Amino acid sequence: MKFSVVIPCYCSYSTLSDVVKSVFETMASRNYSQSDFEIILVNDNSRDNTIELIYELCDKYENIVGIDFAKNFGQASALMAGFRASKGEYIITAEDDGQSPIDEMWKMYDRLVSDDKYDIVCAKNSHVKKTLLREFGSSAYKFMIYNLLEVPKDVSPSIYFVARRYLIDEITKYENPYPLLAGLINRSTSKIGNVEINRRKRQAGSSGYTIKKLLGVWLNGVTAFSIKPLRIATFIGFIFAVLGLLGVLYLICCKIFGRLTYPGYTSTISVILLVGGAILCILGIIGEYVGRIYMCINNQPQYVIRGIKDNRR
Repeated sequence: MKFSVVIPCYCSYSTLSDVVKSVFETMASRNYSQSDFEIILVNDNSRDNTIELIYELCDKYENIVGIDFAKNFGQASALMAGFRASKGEYIITAEDDGQSPIDEMWKMYDRLVSDDKYDIVCAKNSHVKKTLLREFGSSAYKFMIYNLLEVPKDVSPSIYFVARRYLIDEITKYENPYPLLAGLINRSTSKIGNVEINRRKRQAGSSGYTIKKLLGVWLNGVTAFSIKPLRIATFIGFIFAVLGLLGVLYLICCKIFGRLTYPGYTSTISVILLVGGAILCILGIIGEYVGRIYMCINNQPQYVIRGIKDNRR
């Protein structure tokens, strides 16, 4: 098997057929037959009839595999399930809404196979107009991956990429319940390339990412693949300890030289609130890490598969 195309699906009944059709047309443009590639469709507990459509496509084509989740586990978990079901030498990811044009995969594939220094080549989207929420989410995500995950600034990880088999096998060794693709790629290889593509407008519907989900992705990346927040918390604690020591020395000096004054209620309460807020913030960061550890110890699943339709031979 030459190629595996993994597509996470969520409420994509109106767009998925066109995306699958594009995969077939793109493969045919380079004379690849159905025996040369497979399509893995992972339904992330869609609220519409997406899973029925996936199973219809599985019955129609022998090289399509359908996976159905028992609940919504998120895009990253859907990709992980698709990776584990794939058999191709090269793994390609795609979006179910048609925004990332499938035929652009050849740009990434050609860069990957022509230059041995890359293990994965990701699409770098040209600028498209975003909503204020998406713009905020994109900025927060970039801050996280470049400053907390320490992804090189000249690299732009995305969920539309072409990767070598060995890298995907390494990524799927991660079994904890909080996968983040950018973190998994960055910790597995430094040989990451980019190719500029022209991202399309959404064909139908709207993004499934709410503010809650965007914050969840951000928090997941921060706590699952970086200990920098703990170091920042330690630094904040050190700063407050130094300020407290300087304050004590100041009061001692005032006492010695007879200049001790009694601060008012407002200044006292302000200091208490400031220090108390910092302490609660630090405890919250520590608590988030402890909570993640607790969930991992209790074997919270990365995903639960409700059903699979696989007619591959």
